[in-house]
Amino acid sequence: MSLTLAGVPAAAAAPTPTANRTLLASVTPASPTCAKSGATGSSATTTYSVTTTVNDAGDDTSAIQNRINAAGAAGGGVVKLVAGTYIINGKLRMANNVKLEGAGPATILKAGPNFLSTTGPSGGYPIITTNRAVNTTITNLTADHSGNTLPVSINMGERQDEFVVDVRGGSNNLVDGVHVRNPFTYSIVAVATTKFCIRNSTTIVATSGKYDQLDGIHVLDSSFGDVIGNTIDQRVGTDGDDGLVAHTINGTTHDINYIGNKVRGGHRGNSMQLAVGNYSIYNLKIADNEFYGAPYGIRTGYYDNRTGSVNGVTLTGNYIHDLKAGYAFPDGSYDAIHIGDFGALGPITNVVATNNKACAAGKIYVAPGTGNLNQNNAIHAGTC
Repeated sequence: MSLTLAGVPAAAAAPTPTANRTLLASVTPASPTCAKSGATGSSATTTYSVTTTVNDAGDDTSAIQNRINAAGAAGGGVVKLVAGTYIINGKLRMANNVKLEGAGPATILKAGPNFLSTTGPSGGYPIITTNRAVNTTITNLTADHSGNTLPVSINMGERQDEFVVDVRGGSNNLVDGVHVRNPFTYSIVAVATTKFCIRNSTTIVATSGKYDQLDGIHVLDSSFGDVIGNTIDQRVGTDGDDGLVAHTINGTTHDINYIGNKVRGGHRGNSMQLAVGNYSIYNLKIADNEFYGAPYGIRTGYYDNRTGSVNGVTLTGNYIHDLKAGYAFPDGSYDAIHIGDFGALGPITNVVATNNKACAAGKIYVAPGTGNLNQNNAIHAGTC
């Protein structure tokens, strides 16, 4: 997410990152449970197999969508996908109490040559959208947006109407073990939803010079969520932006846990941004993550009239290291944590930064405010 962004409209096995592959021992592994949200996703057990030919040039959208629809009409079901590449020229829409389950990263839903000829229900280009459904699970698959090969010339607004894996509206939706590749928009997004969990998933941005504002996992106007145990790499190519984002445009974002993630931010952004508009961000727990490789570690950014407050944010046990200059911040690397200022109009209160470790990453700063605390953080000028 670039600092020029005014807002988002409301409404193949996974490669390992090439740098810093090992999560350091100082970072605690994420809990396997979605503790803040309580999200469990679909409870269905009846299997709906998809009959189609994988690894060919045929469009598989209808074959998969028909089984999702049938499962939804029956009150729920598990739509099973085998390993192989499925060509998606349409936009897959989840139904209530449906689980879309691949066989692992080698189950690839790949945007086909005609993918840009249609849009999703909110006017964008998702491979999968929950589309206001409840109790859904998307798991054990790769979503390949084909942004490296498609002639994507659509404008910025259209690219931001929907996202590669789009959790939109509804509640109790789970994204588990989903790997996004070659995005031309944000990779995994929770927008205007509640009780959601995104875990054990990965995103990689490897394109250079084709796009901007390619965020990893982006939470917008949403509440009671978990973003846990994910690996985000926005800097293989030069087009990547923020790794993790909590964002407000048309409503508050609150009660979100970001725990145990490994995040390399992109040239164009931050490892994590709290993106504040006219609504507040509050009750976030940002704990035991590794952030590296972007110009900034964790910071606030401000958009629109910038009147939203930041309140009740806990930053603890994070390891922030080896920040590097990028296109958005060409003069060098900046702060490990910077909460407040940068045009803030709303208050910054009850922000607690404790027991974080910064190495070759600048200072840890929390703006003055009621209940704010910045202590017991270890800051090292060089690499640790």
